[in-house]
This record gives sequence, C-alpha cells and structure tokens, in this order.
Amino acid sequence: MKNQGFTLIELLIVIAIIGILAAVLVPNLLGARARAYDAQARACAKALATAEEIYQIDSGTYAGNTASLDAGVLRPCTSADATITAGSANSSTYSYEVVVRGRTVSVTQNGIQ
Repeated sequence: MKNQGFTLIELLIVIAIIGILAAVLVPNLLGARARAYDAQARACAKALATAEEIYQIDSGTYAGNTASLDAGVLRPCTSADATITAGSANSSTYSYEVVVRGRTVSVTQNGIQ
C-alpha cells in the first residue's frame, strides 16, 4: 500500500514561503494606498487651481469659495473622501486646503504644496 500526501517538512516549507511573500507584499500594498490618497488630493487641488484661474479670468477676482466655481472643473473633488476648506481670496490671491483621508494639500495662486 502506497502512502500518498505531503510530508510535514514539505508543508512547513510551503507555509514559510507564503509567510515570506506576505511579509514583502503587505507593506507595498499599504504604501500604494497612501500614494493613491496623495494623488487624489493633488488632483483635487489642481482642479481647484484651474477653476479659480478660470473664475479670475472671467470676473477679474478670485472666488474664494467652491460654490462660485465651475462644478465641471471640480469633478475630481466630488469624492466623499475629499474635504475642501476655503481660505481667503481677493483680486490677487486665494488659498484652499484639500484633505483626503488624512493627506493634506494646500493650494494657492502660487501653486500646490
């Protein structure tokens, strides 16, 4: 009679390989999620800057609030995860803060930080 199956050593080697692969992959996946949140916040900030520049060209001053800006341009900011806080605005400056799941990006007329 022939015994078929895996030995204990073979099973332990397979479990060790799976553990090593998991130890390598999990930190990379967590880093990818953080980079995705950063990218989403930057996309929203870029859309805000574009909408403010369009508004400034049309009216000669910056809006300083998202209600006055073109909703089509602000489409990257419509996620439930994105929170926009308006700062101040006048004829030559504006500022906003975009927060996406703890990732904060500031946007002013000088650029995105």
